[in-house]
Amino acid sequence: MLAGVERLLDVVGPRESGLTGASLEEVHEAVFHGDVSRLAQTGGHFAAVARDGQTVRLARTIGLPLRYFVAKMFHGPFLVVSDRIDRLYDWCCSEKIGWQFDPLYTRMVPAHCLMEIDQVGCPDPNPRYHRFFNPEVATGGTDLEELGSTYVRAAYEAARGWLARVPAGEPIALSFSGGIDSGSIFLLARQALQDLGEDPNRLRAFTLDLGGGEDAAQAEQWVNELGLRDQWEAIRLPDVRPDLEDAIATIEDYHPLDVECAAASLSLLRAVRERYPNLRYLLDGDGGDENLKAYPLEDSDLTISSVLRNPLLYQEGWGIDAIKHSLTYTGGLSRAYVRTYAPAQRYGFEAFSPYTTRAAIAASLRIPFEALLQNQAERLYTLKGDVVRAGVEAVTGVRMPVFPKRRFQDGAGGGAYRRWRVSKAWCRQVFLRQWEDRLRVAWDPEAERVSGNTVPSSR
Repeated sequence: MLAGVERLLDVVGPRESGLTGASLEEVHEAVFHGDVSRLAQTGGHFAAVARDGQTVRLARTIGLPLRYFVAKMFHGPFLVVSDRIDRLYDWCCSEKIGWQFDPLYTRMVPAHCLMEIDQVGCPDPNPRYHRFFNPEVATGGTDLEELGSTYVRAAYEAARGWLARVPAGEPIALSFSGGIDSGSIFLLARQALQDLGEDPNRLRAFTLDLGGGEDAAQAEQWVNELGLRDQWEAIRLPDVRPDLEDAIATIEDYHPLDVECAAASLSLLRAVRERYPNLRYLLDGDGGDENLKAYPLEDSDLTISSVLRNPLLYQEGWGIDAIKHSLTYTGGLSRAYVRTYAPAQRYGFEAFSPYTTRAAIAASLRIPFEALLQNQAERLYTLKGDVVRAGVEAVTGVRMPVFPKRRFQDGAGGGAYRRWRVSKAWCRQVFLRQWEDRLRVAWDPEAERVSGNTVPSSR
């Protein structure tokens, strides 16, 4: 192995979204020095990579995916970093070492950790993880208005910080179902724009209607009740069946609920892009269900006990030391946020959800769920509406309509969605088949291949 040779390539570079408390350059410097306390002082989202001698450090938050692949080159292990699996593969192909690649050998950096990898040869040691997000749990009181105000205020501040960087006069889109999360973001964004001295009517909410779903009617009732119909538009696509295979290729994952959600999102954003070619900025309410633990337990192998005793389960999965932790995909919303990130990126949107920020997550974790639920799962399904509605009213003065929870794909498709639901086994088979097709390029007998032992001067 040759010392002093650069063995790191960050294909996409350091990124931020709604970052507060530091500049992106300061975040990069903190990652370089392994300064977790400095990273903890920031808000919003970032993803950054730095190399210090033989040690590479990587860190990210939920809103910005970060992946890496260890290639073997003449000077030892070479770490290539990007936001997507296919970009890692494309780089390997450009270096004629695509034959080394396997999508399941890529790794996703877990959110809220500074990760260190020592590039020392074969085999390279496992990464070391240092958390920079250590929120307090269940320290709040049981007053729902106070809890709601604290939680929604954190989301409001995140929304305001992001909106403050949107160029003046630029329109802003909102993915809107009329549900608790997107409804609250609608009102918080309007309030933030107004407080910033901007026109709140720059915001336009879009609701997907694939025919038969309930979201369009719900959203229409919502905007009519609050007098905001002029800022709302239904995207009606009754003859469109979301393309699930395209969604798998877009998010590079095979979790069925995320695939279905992404397929619906792709349908919505494609139509919005066709109607509004210059629209760039996109808000959504992703993360709200995770923060208030509002997923139906019947849809999974989870119990109310497992959810309450693992406070960050929905945001981070079971944790980096758990048996069920996936190195390829990490866990929780840290994994699943690609369902929002990748479709938005594909159609040229800069997406942001205030509920994915550490401030909002920390505020939600202060809620004493066990004391409020008394081990009753049914209360878990109504608590979110009570907390968020109280918080929105405290922050904006508006009493928000609250409707029963539905998943995005269900609310958009209704009965039609129930006919195109898919299994994890099917999604995984499609994912592997897609990569089998792509990898044929690198393994083509006629393709030029370079050994990892080949030094550049001898090529």
